[in-house]
Formats: sequence, structure tokens, C-alpha cells
Amino acid sequence: MKKCLFLCLFIYLAKGVFGQYTYTGVVLDSKTNQPIEGAYLITDSAAISTFTDVSGKFRFAASSASCQIEIKCIGYTGFHTTISYNNALQILLNPGQTLLQDVVVTANAGEQFKAIGKTDISMRGVNNSQEVLRIVPGLVIGQHQGGGKAEQIFLRGFDCDHGTDIALAVDGIPINMVSHAHGQGYADSHFIIPETIENVNFKKGPYAAEKGDFATTGAVDFNTRNALTNNMIKLEGGMFNTYRAMAMFNVLNRQAIQKQQSWYMAAEYRYTDAYFNYPQHFNRFNFFTKYNGRISKHSYASISASHLNSKWDASGQIPGRAVEKGMIGFYGALDPTEGGNTSRTNINAQLVATMANGDLMKHQLYYSYYKFDLHTNFTFFLEDSINGDQIRQKENRQMAGYNGSYMHKGYLGNVSLVTEAGMAIRADMTSNSSLSHTKDRYTLLTPIKLGDITQTDIAAYLNETIRFNQHLSLNVGLRFDQFNNRYNNQLASDSTLTGIGLYTANANIISPKTNLYYHVNDALQLYISTGKGFHSNDTRAVVVQKGVQVLPGAYGADIGMVSKPAKNVLINAALWYLYLQQEFVYSGDGGIVEPSGKTRRVGIDFSGRYQPFRFLYIDADVNYAHGRSIDNAKGQDYIPLAPVITSTGGITYTNKNGFNGSLRYRYVGNRPANEDYSLTANGYCIADMVLNYTKPCYEIGLGINNIFNTKWKETQFATLTRLQNETLPVNEVCFTAGTPIAAKISLTWFFK
Repeated sequence: MKKCLFLCLFIYLAKGVFGQYTYTGVVLDSKTNQPIEGAYLITDSAAISTFTDVSGKFRFAASSASCQIEIKCIGYTGFHTTISYNNALQILLNPGQTLLQDVVVTANAGEQFKAIGKTDISMRGVNNSQEVLRIVPGLVIGQHQGGGKAEQIFLRGFDCDHGTDIALAVDGIPINMVSHAHGQGYADSHFIIPETIENVNFKKGPYAAEKGDFATTGAVDFNTRNALTNNMIKLEGGMFNTYRAMAMFNVLNRQAIQKQQSWYMAAEYRYTDAYFNYPQHFNRFNFFTKYNGRISKHSYASISASHLNSKWDASGQIPGRAVEKGMIGFYGALDPTEGGNTSRTNINAQLVATMANGDLMKHQLYYSYYKFDLHTNFTFFLEDSINGDQIRQKENRQMAGYNGSYMHKGYLGNVSLVTEAGMAIRADMTSNSSLSHTKDRYTLLTPIKLGDITQTDIAAYLNETIRFNQHLSLNVGLRFDQFNNRYNNQLASDSTLTGIGLYTANANIISPKTNLYYHVNDALQLYISTGKGFHSNDTRAVVVQKGVQVLPGAYGADIGMVSKPAKNVLINAALWYLYLQQEFVYSGDGGIVEPSGKTRRVGIDFSGRYQPFRFLYIDADVNYAHGRSIDNAKGQDYIPLAPVITSTGGITYTNKNGFNGSLRYRYVGNRPANEDYSLTANGYCIADMVLNYTKPCYEIGLGINNIFNTKWKETQFATLTRLQNETLPVNEVCFTAGTPIAAKISLTWFFK
């Protein structure tokens, strides 16, 4: 009898101490019937809060058999209800206006950037392919070949080149290309149709265990829509013979949507001659299709495919003295035969399954087929005074990979534990990767490099998030990457190798991460992050080094805050530090290995969002970075092209009568162009404007880039060049001109 009483007492106490009442449910979009990830749920006593996962489900434990809950989600109207522990709820949220008052400051790990990402893309939208990247606070881009080539990226005091120090992905597919013909980490995101983007998740610094290669300054994940609320057709036309047509259509009917099935297609075609003296004849075609549906009670499947084909002529970078001497105009070209073409086809399959105990399992398989052919001339007649220095970089690539993870959420008393284990496998295989000295694009003068590349990365990581209470969360992670590199050299004259044949190298790296979050109150979260990251190096450089020091570590730390001093104000700020142990960078333009030595950077990031009225949204990002090379003497230790001060911001206006628009600016301060700062990359400040008149069935729009017609240099490089008939070369800043004022109009139809 005593044993029975003791057992009953133990069970009763366990319910209170260990929270044995388990609550479950799912949150869906009322229009598309698709799961909503990231909806915030809080109980009436504010003792328990949680977020919905990728399948829209939530799960928490409490000591009472029923409770009141409130659900908030950016872009949706709020929801209140009573929930019982033995009654799984299906909650439909109605889309609503995006309001900063719906942003919640919590102690949840890894949430410090999500609110800004969601509000920005909802309020500002994405008007073109370049805006896809600019949605990340503090990220600056520059284009130096007319729009066909990947943008040059700057973030946190880094010239990331085309992606060397920032990891980009769309729906889990890596955008960065390893051992690319034009440089390590080359990330061409132009295969993304802007209107298909649902949200952007970004993280700054090397602090996420699920992120590996290239995630030193940060990582950006673009997520496409799972479903469309409307079909649409959009036509655009503008200055410089610019045209664009885009369409998105639902394939399945409303009955399928009610069964949580969605399938849509999207396509775009763009043509422009651009603003240069020589027409660019740029044309790009994109196609994208995606199916997302519930295939069982607890699992969703997503299958998508896309194709990009792009071709262009280009006016590349030009020396300042050529313009000053009147040889060419500001928008001219010294080698108008530059240009290129590229294509990429992606296939992506994802499965998300929720276990009976609430555990979450994800699987992904992806495949890409990629072709690249680029013709550029950086030094003109420096090496070849007769034919010029034009080079051709070419490759065919197949990329395949798998991403998988298993997440378990449990409790130890009132302490929440979330354990995630994951693995990733990626294989890149190129054929006939080449670098050649050419004339007029296709006349081969001298082959410089030719070979086949195989690079694999096998990674595993473990993530543990401990939420001690409503105030304190700790995340610790550990990642392991194993790289295997193979290069089949087909060129006997390659000076970096000993002859034709197969060269191999292996390397691995362990990356620990720690993140601590403290929720002071409903208006303030503080966090400290530390971690190690890395970026891999080109296989052609790795095999020369025989795997020694080819995965240099990047060590970082952030001290930051997320604050809501008022319900309509949101502030993110961080003081950060990043140290690079060593870099061995493959120069795709010269086919040589260039060690850049150790570097150290410190900086401040500030992002502010203010919504004084429901119809007005104001945003501003200000970023400062101080970077120096550790190995060089003072005065010779500047990091070329490293941004010092950058800022972006704007005002967005929406009105119920249909009028809406935005006025935005982007600023980049002067920065050193070489190690002793004897050459300066000049800064700029550019303003853009968008005006729309939107009704349920149509939208009329006007977009103007560079509304003040500022003359500016979009990309700049300190380069040793020699012009035709010059006796001696000159080291100076070469540049690609930025767009003058450019207007376009658009007309969009919405229909069911």
C-alpha cells in the first residue's frame, strides 16, 4: 500500500517538475494551406514559448492540462486560443500587414537576424536579381561585366571576391562553386527568379555548425515559395533597350491546395544593351518549377528544378588614364570582345518528416549541371604587346550532394534540450577546366592550364541547444570536414606541376562553435558568439601544396544585442572580431597560387528598423570595419579593397488606396586599393526609387536607378596594365563604370 501511495505521489510530482503534459499542433497559411515556419507561440502566463518548425508544427510541455496560447508571426494576423494537452490543434493564420509590433525578442538561440530578414523582404520586396543579395544588412555588391558574371561581394571588411568568404545557398543547394575557373567560391545567383523568393535567412560570422565551407563572414540561405497565392504575368521595359518578361502559374487547382499539395512554374526572359558605349546584347532565360506537398500525416516532400542560360558581351574594367587621355569614354572599353555565356541546371529533392515524439528528420538530394565560358582582359598589353592579354576561362561541371539532419527536442526538468546531428556530402567534378591566352575570344594563342578536377567534402556536425529558462540559452556545436582533391593535369607546359598526370591531396578540419543568448526582458536580448570557420582552396592549389595548410582557420567573436525600445522600433547591433590564420588563394586570372598571409579585422554592425505608422517603414544599416594584414609592416598592412564604412537604407510607403513605393540609398566610403594605401578605391552614394500603383488584379510600376545621375565607379581594382604603344606599364586603379540614371516601367497582372 505504501509503495502504491509513493508511486502515485511520484507521478503527481513528476507532472509538475518535468512538465509531462505535452502539447502539439500545426500552424498553416489560410490561403495556401502550407506550413508556416517560425510562428511564435507563447502561453498566457508567458512561462513557455516556442517556434514552429519547418513543417509548421510546435511541441512543448507544461504542468497544466490546458492553457491559453497566443501565436504571432510577421506578415500574419495574431491568433488566440485555448489548447488541451490531448488535442492536437490545426491553426490557420490569415495573411496580414507586416508590422514591427509583431516582432518578438526572445532568448531562443539563433533568432537574432530572422526578424530583420522577414520584415525587410516583406516590406521592401526584391525588384531584381541584384536585390537578392542586397537584402542582407551590410552586404555590398559590385558588377564588373554587365550582369552576366557573378557579383563581387563585400561584407564585414572583406572583399569576398565572387564568394570566397561567404556561403550562399538556395533551398539547400550550394551556390558557391569550388575550384571554379574564375576563382574559388564563385557564386552566381542569377538562376534565382526574384519573385519566387519567400524569405532570406542569413547568419553573420562562423558560428553555425551546420555551415561549413566559405562561411567565414557569414552565410545566406534563400528559400523559394512553397506555394503561390496568385498567378501573375509581369512585363518590364526601360532605358538602354532593356526588356523583361516574367510569369508564374499554379499547376494544381484549389482542391489540391486544400489537400496541402502545391505545384507551380515560373519563367523569365531578360534582354538589355546596357549603358556602355558598346552594346552588351545581354540576354538571360530562367525557368523554375517546384512541387511541395504533404505525402503522409507526418511528412512533406519538395521537388524542384531550374534552368539558367545567359549570354553577353562585356565592357570590362578600364584604366583611369585611358579615360583621362581621351582614348575612351567613361563608359567605354579597351577590349570590346570581352563577354561570356553560362548555364546551370538544378534538380532538388527534399523530405521533411516529423516523428511521433516530435523529432524532426530532414533529407535532401541535389544535382547541378553547369557550363561556364568567360573572356576577359585585365592587363591589356602588359604580357603580349602584339595580341593583347585576353584570357579565356572555361569549365563543364557536375555537382551532386546530400544533406541530412535529425533533431530531437526533450526536457530535463524545466530545461529544454534540442539536439541536432547532421551530415553533408558534396562532390564536384569538372571536365576540361581551362585557362587560355586568347585573341578575339576564340583564337587560342597559349594554353595555360587544362585538366579535370574532382573535389569531395564529407562533413558531420553536432549541435546542442540548452534553454535553461525564459532568459538564458546556450548553443554549442562541433563540425568536422574531410576534403579529398584530385587533379588530372592534361597540360605538360603547366609550370606549377611536374607533368601530365593525376595529383591528389587530402585535408580535414574541426570547427567548434559556441553561442550564448540572454533575454533581459521583452525588449532586449544580448548574445555572445565565438567560433571557428574556414574556406577551402582551389584543388589546383591544394595539390601543389600537397594538402598542407590548405584549410586555414577563421576565428571569430561577436558581442551583440537585439532590442525593441518601442513596439515599432527594432535594433540589431554587434561588435565583432575575425582573424584569418592563413589563406592560399588560387588566382583564376593568372593560374597561380597567391598566399595573402594572416589578417585581422574588427568592426561594428548596426541595423535599425522603425515603423512610425502602419504605412511607413524606415530602415538603415551602418557598418564599420578596420582590417589589417598581420604579417606586413605598419603602413604596408592595408587590405586591398576591404570596405571600411558602408551604409544602406531607405523609406518604404504603402497605402490602402494602392499607391506604394520606396526611396533607397547605398553608400560605400573610400577604401585602400593596395597595401600601402597609395591608391584609393573611391567611394560612392547612389539613390534608387520605386513607385507602384497596386490593385488586386494588376500593378503598374516605375523604377529608377541612380535618380541623381551620379557618375560613379561600381568596381575598382589596383592593376598593373600597359596600353597599346606604351613603353612602360602603370599600376593604377582600373574600374567598371556604374549605371547612370536608368528608368523602367512595369505592368503586372494577378489572377487565380
